[in-house]
Amino acid sequence: MPDLSLILLSAGHSSRFGAVTKKQWLRVGSMPLWLDLAKRFQNYTSYKDVIITAAFDEIKYMKKFADYTFEIGGKSRQESLLNALEKVKTRFVIVSDIARACVCKDMFERILKHKNEADCIVPYLKVSDTVVYKDDTIDRDEVKLIQTPQLSKVEVLKKALMQKEIFTDESSAIKAIGGNIKYVEGSVEAHKITYFEDLKKLNCLKKPSKDIFIGNGFDVHPFEDNKKMYLGGVEIDCGYGFKAHSDGDVALHALIDSLLGAVGAGDIGELFPDSDEAYKDIDSKILLKKVADFIKNVGFEIINTDITIMAQKPKLQQYKNEMQKVIADILQTDRFKVNIKATTTEKLGFVGREEGVAVNAVSSLKFYQWVG
Repeated sequence: MPDLSLILLSAGHSSRFGAVTKKQWLRVGSMPLWLDLAKRFQNYTSYKDVIITAAFDEIKYMKKFADYTFEIGGKSRQESLLNALEKVKTRFVIVSDIARACVCKDMFERILKHKNEADCIVPYLKVSDTVVYKDDTIDRDEVKLIQTPQLSKVEVLKKALMQKEIFTDESSAIKAIGGNIKYVEGSVEAHKITYFEDLKKLNCLKKPSKDIFIGNGFDVHPFEDNKKMYLGGVEIDCGYGFKAHSDGDVALHALIDSLLGAVGAGDIGELFPDSDEAYKDIDSKILLKKVADFIKNVGFEIINTDITIMAQKPKLQQYKNEMQKVIADILQTDRFKVNIKATTTEKLGFVGREEGVAVNAVSSLKFYQWVG
C-alpha cells in the first residue's frame, strides 16, 4: 500500500470565475472537472486514499459520482486543507487545487521523484519578463511562479498550517516554520483557472457533452380550510389552502422534484425534510430558488419545463400567465420555456371529488456549455 494520499481542494465559491456554474463543476465530457482531475491523478500513481473537499450543500451530490473520501470545506483554503488532513493516514500527501486542471504526467513525476528530499516538493515556473516590485526592478532569476500540486510530509504540513497566519499554498506555510523546500520544474500547461478567460489557455479538457437530461416530478396535497392557497408561486383567491408542512405549493414541489430528477440529486424530501422546523410554512418559492441555484452551480442549464395541474377546483385559467412569469423569474429563464397546463379529472378520483390537487412536472436540462 503506497504511503501517499491525495487531497483535491474543491470547496471554493468561484467568486472570481464569472460564470453561473462553479469551475469545479464544469463538465469535461460528462464528468465534472473535480472528478476528471481525480481520475487523471490516479492514472499517474496510486494512493492509500483520495480526499475531496466540498461545499456543505454539494457534498451529498458529489458522493453520487465516486467512492472517494469527501470532507466539508472551510471558510478558507487553509481551513479546508486542515479539515482534509484529519483524514490522512499516510506519511506523505499531495495537495492540488481543482482549478489547476491540466497537470501533465511529466510534471507530476518530477514531483514524485524528489519526495524524500525535502519537507515540501514544489513545482514552479521561471519568469522571462522584466519584474518590477514596488517601482524597483528586481532580478527575475530570483522570482518563481509557484504551482500545485505540491507534495508534503503530513506532520510538517499540519504543524505549519496551525499558525495564525493565512497562507495561499503549502510551501509558504512550511517555509514559515523553517521547513525545507525543494523546487522542481513546473509546466506552462498547468495554468490555473481563476477567470473564465483562463479556460482558453487549457488544451487538455474535452468539450462538455451535449446530452439532454429529463426529470419527472409528481406531488399531491389535500385541501385545508381557512388557509391561504399558493399554487405555482401565486396566491389563489379561494377560501382554502393546502395541508402541508410548508406553504403546500404542490406545483412548485413537483417542479423541484423534476429538476432534481434531471440532475440525479434525489428529491425534495431529501433536501427539505418535513421533519425540519426550518421549513415550517416556508414559501416554496424560496425552496425553488435554492434548487435553481444548486443545479446551475453544479453545471446544468434549464432547457424547459412543462407543468400539468390537475384540479377540479379552484378554477385556475386566470392565474396561469402569472404562474409562468413567477417561475421563469425564479429559474432565470425565458418565459416561453415554462409551460403551465391546468385540467380537471372529469370528477374522477380524489381530485374529482374536490379533496385536493395533483401536479405533474417534466423538466429538461443540459450541461453548461462553457466552450462552443
